[in-house]
Amino acid sequence: MADGVDPGAVDAWIEAKLLESDPALDAALAANEAGGLPAIDVAPVQGKLLHLLARIAGARRILEIGTLGGYSTIWLARALPPEGRLVTLELEPHHATVAEANLARAGVADRCAIRVGPAADSLAALQEEAQAPFDLVFIDADKEGNVAYLRAALVLSRPGTVIVVDNVVRAGGVLDPASDDPRIIGTRALYDAVAAEPRLSATALQTIGAKPWDGFLIALVTG
Repeated sequence: MADGVDPGAVDAWIEAKLLESDPALDAALAANEAGGLPAIDVAPVQGKLLHLLARIAGARRILEIGTLGGYSTIWLARALPPEGRLVTLELEPHHATVAEANLARAGVADRCAIRVGPAADSLAALQEEAQAPFDLVFIDADKEGNVAYLRAALVLSRPGTVIVVDNVVRAGGVLDPASDDPRIIGTRALYDAVAAEPRLSATALQTIGAKPWDGFLIALVTG
């Protein structure tokens, strides 16, 4: 890295070059802040990456585990065709209320369904409903639940489904096998589960910029 260069400034430069101004997304972040939600949304350049991955996958059905205020939800929903559907799971009712308003303001509420409650319960319900498989799954919730969410995602997927998991580097904390941080323990368990799963082909990419050092795990369901 060049001496004295701020990774956040690089993100801002990329954003100015490649992303268009978007009042709905800006309003969503402002509403999240006003609503007291934690500022843990994906960065704009990461949101665009999720959007492009969904389009590359030709996604018609998307599952998101962890809505927060709906910022990433908007990016993903905009990748869907008009008849597409996105199901997003959120534990906190207040977060879901903020997200609902953000999705409506962005014009994507008609293709999104927010399910409120523990993700494990919502995922079990989705499995019981036996709906069509999802084409893309984005996991960005409590890290302690990563393995359970991955296993549920596999049940709800098909060969060709893309699974993306956020926050898989933890500022390098994943290298510490002795860590007592449940988020790191859950993330390391995720890597082990992915590595042991013959139906997945995966890699992980480190990210740094407007958000602290972290990363995405990207997996393809192959069988």
